[in-house]
Amino acid sequence: MRFLLAPIVLSFPITAVAAPALSPAEIVEQAPDAAWQNVSPDRLLIMKLGNGARVVIELAPEFAPVHVANVVRLAHAHAWDDGAIIRVQDNYVVQWRVKDETASLPAGFVSHPPAEYERPLSGLDYKPLGFSDAYAAKAGIASGWPVGSDGTQIWPAHCYGAVGVGRDMPPDTGDGRELYVVNGEAPRQLDRNLAVIGRVVVGLEHLSALPRGTGPLGFYTDAHQNIPIQSVTLAADLPSALQKRVQVMRMDSPSFRAYLAARAGRRDPFFVRSAQGVTLCNVPVPARERE
Repeated sequence: MRFLLAPIVLSFPITAVAAPALSPAEIVEQAPDAAWQNVSPDRLLIMKLGNGARVVIELAPEFAPVHVANVVRLAHAHAWDDGAIIRVQDNYVVQWRVKDETASLPAGFVSHPPAEYERPLSGLDYKPLGFSDAYAAKAGIASGWPVGSDGTQIWPAHCYGAVGVGRDMPPDTGDGRELYVVNGEAPRQLDRNLAVIGRVVVGLEHLSALPRGTGPLGFYTDAHQNIPIQSVTLAADLPSALQKRVQVMRMDSPSFRAYLAARAGRRDPFFVRSAQGVTLCNVPVPARERE
C-alpha cells in the first residue's frame, strides 16, 4: 500500500489545486465589456435631491407603458422640480411627489391609466430562476427584470430598489405624480397590486438612509421634515456632456449565468455551508455607470 500511495500523492502538482470560487461581486467586477448593455438615455430618470445627491432610475415601459409615459411627461414639464420626499417607512418604502398636485397636467397626460399590474409573457426574453418562489408559480428574469409568472401572464416583482406608482384605494391606479421605491425586505404582497415603472440603478443608498418618518405609515408629520427634490430630469434631455452611460448585465452572457449560480450556491471562502438556493429578489441584476 505504501508503494501505491506514494506516487499518487506526489503526482498532484500545486497548479492542480482548484482556485477558490469567485463571489458574486467578483464575477460582476471581472465581467468583460461584452457582458454589459447600455440603457438608452430616454429610459433613465435623473433625480437630484436638495443636498446634491443623485439617484438614477431605469424605466420599464414594457410593463407599464401608460404610467411610464405619464412619468416622462411630468419630467419634461419639470413637475418634480422643488417637489419633496414625504414618506420614509422603515423596511418598506420611500415616497415622493410633484411640487404641486393641483397644477395643470402636461399635454397627453392620462389621468386614469389602466391597471398595468401584469402583462402577457409572450414578447419578452424570459429566463427561469430555477428555484421555487413563495409568491408566484414561476419566477425568473424577463428582459433584465425580476418577475413572477403563472405561465401565461408576467409581472415585475417588488424587489429592493423597485419603483412603483402610489395610488388610493381601487379602482384608482395612480397617475405617476406620486412614486415610491422599495427600501427594505421585498414586499412581494404588492406584486400585481400596483404599477411598477422602474428601478433605482444608481444612488439607492441616498434614499434608503433617509430619516424615518414618525407619522402613520412613515409619513413626515411636519412639512419642514420633507426632503427637498431639486429636480427630476430625463437623461435624454440633458446635454450630452452630462449624460453618463448606465449599463446592465446581459442575461445571455456567461458572466450572468456564473453570477446567478454564485448567488444560489456560494462557494467563496467566507461560506461554511452553501444555501443551494436563492430567492428572486436576492438576484439583483447588476448595473454600473460609466463616463
